[in-house]
Order: sequence, then C-alpha cells, then structure tokens
Amino acid sequence: MSTDQRQEAAATAIIGQKVLPGRDRDYESWQEDVNAAAAEYPGYLGVEVSRPTEIQPEWIVVYRFDSVAHLQAWINSATRQRLLEVGDTYLDGPGTQQVVSGGGRPTDPLVTVVITHRVDPAQVDDFLAWQRRMSRAEEKFEGFRGTELFRPVEGVQAEWTAMYRFDTAEHLDAWLTSPRRQELLAEGAKFDDFRLRTIDNSFGSWFAFDENGKEAPPPSETKTSIAVWVGLYPTVVLLTLALSPLDMPLWLGLLVGNLLSSFLMSFLTMPHYVNRLLGRWLRPPPDEPAARTRLVGLATVVALMGFWVAVFYVVTTQIWTLP
Repeated sequence: MSTDQRQEAAATAIIGQKVLPGRDRDYESWQEDVNAAAAEYPGYLGVEVSRPTEIQPEWIVVYRFDSVAHLQAWINSATRQRLLEVGDTYLDGPGTQQVVSGGGRPTDPLVTVVITHRVDPAQVDDFLAWQRRMSRAEEKFEGFRGTELFRPVEGVQAEWTAMYRFDTAEHLDAWLTSPRRQELLAEGAKFDDFRLRTIDNSFGSWFAFDENGKEAPPPSETKTSIAVWVGLYPTVVLLTLALSPLDMPLWLGLLVGNLLSSFLMSFLTMPHYVNRLLGRWLRPPPDEPAARTRLVGLATVVALMGFWVAVFYVVTTQIWTLP
C-alpha cells in the first residue's frame, strides 16, 4: 500500500469520557495502560489525551490507526474489553465514541467542535447541500480555521461526523450563538437528530499537522529531539541574555527562565520558527524522496545551529560579557 493510500485509509477514534470526582489520577494512570496496549496493535499511529477544560467537561482520547480494519481490531479486542472493565470504576456514566475515516486530523492547536448526525439514506443529497451552506456561513466568521465532513464508517459507525475549528472559544461561541446559524439549523430541521461536543485543545502541539488537512506520519523521536534542540538553544540563550541584568540568584533565574522558555517554545519558537523551517523534514511530503528530505533537513539543522553558535559567540565574547 502506498503512502497516499495509507493516509487516505487512515482511521481515527474520538472518545469522550467523564470521570468521577476525585478519580482523575486513577483514570490517568489507567489510560496510560490502555494507550500502551493500543500501541502494540497493528496499524497504530498515535494517541492524544486532552484533559477536561472549562468548555470541555470530558477527557478526550484520540486514537489514530492506518486503517478502519486495524482500528476496529483494537476497539473490539479482548485486551481493550478487559481494560474497560477496570476503567468503568473511574467513569461517570458511559462515554461517547466517534470513528472517522480519511486523511484529516480531528484536532489541532485550536478549539474543535465534533457533531454527529443520523441521516436517512434517502436524504443524503439534501444533507450534503445543507452542510455546504453551513460551511460557507462558518467561513465568514472571525477565527474560523477549517471544517471537515466524514461519511459513516460501514460496520463501525452509522452517523455522519462534521468537525469545524475556531482559534478561540470566544470566536466559536460567536458562531454557535449567531442568528445565521440558527437560521441554518431551522433550514436543516429534518437533520436535528445530532450530538455536539466541543474539544478544547487550545494549548496545541509543538508539531503541527500538514496545513492541507492531510495527516502526515508523526516525526520520529530522534527528529523530535533534534527539532526541540534547534528551538531550545536560541530561546534559552536569548532569555539568559535578557534576564541577566536582573541579577537574580541561580534558583530564581532558572525558575523564571524555564517558565518563559516554555511559553516562548509553545507559542513562538516551535510554531513560527522550527515548524516553518523544518516542516518538510519533520513531516515530508509522501511523493518526495526520503534521502533528499533527510539530507536537506540535516543540512538545515546544521546551518541553523551554526548560525546561532556564531551569533552568540560574537555577542557574548565581543559585545556583551556576562558576569
């Protein structure tokens, strides 16, 4: 199977689970065991776990497999069923589950809404036309970042799943409560058998997915470590220079510096520096030769680090000598 075919056939399960008060730590430990078990199954690509937030009362777990068949094998496995029997003691009622098939990634560093619809087969054309009108309206609202529509997955899920994303919860709420959306909901009254859930993933990921909506394989641990190094070195040195006039004691300087570097890495360095310069190396296009991608990526890493080493050598030895 080619890389394009694997991406096209990729399957994602989005599971929402409400945890009993005071059992979050037990649930988190149990979920780690479940994730470790899932990783042993064929076709496993990755998992993400999002904690509850003000707009997302549930724990959200997103599993990605390379095909519906492999995802279904994991979901229906005896291993998972045994683990669920243990996990039920931590959960406040049954969870929710949506399965989507295709290249899109259901969550990104934004706020995502997941809506499932039960549609009569005779009304599919009307439903698709209504969804297109809904999408055109969404696009006009501030903060809109994209939408995806997934067909039912035969043998796994009968519902259609629509997902749309906004940059903030405030912008999302403006759309959800808008008169225009209410008009469209009235137009699609025959499709009102739906469930809506918001996933707050606003803190995001350092390693963004492809902008065209197709999911590339996750970077290896080696690439991830090198990319973080590329971003961390200039961030830490620049912060050290910026904070040095404050003459803080070592323990306090490290405390403040680590906090600031965490914010800078998450919101500036990784998304706007590292991901832009190393994106093709971290997540190479499927049609690009692997050897060429590897060589260009490594050359870029060497050039970037050489540049920063030269700059900081001159700054700290010729221009500004730290105490």
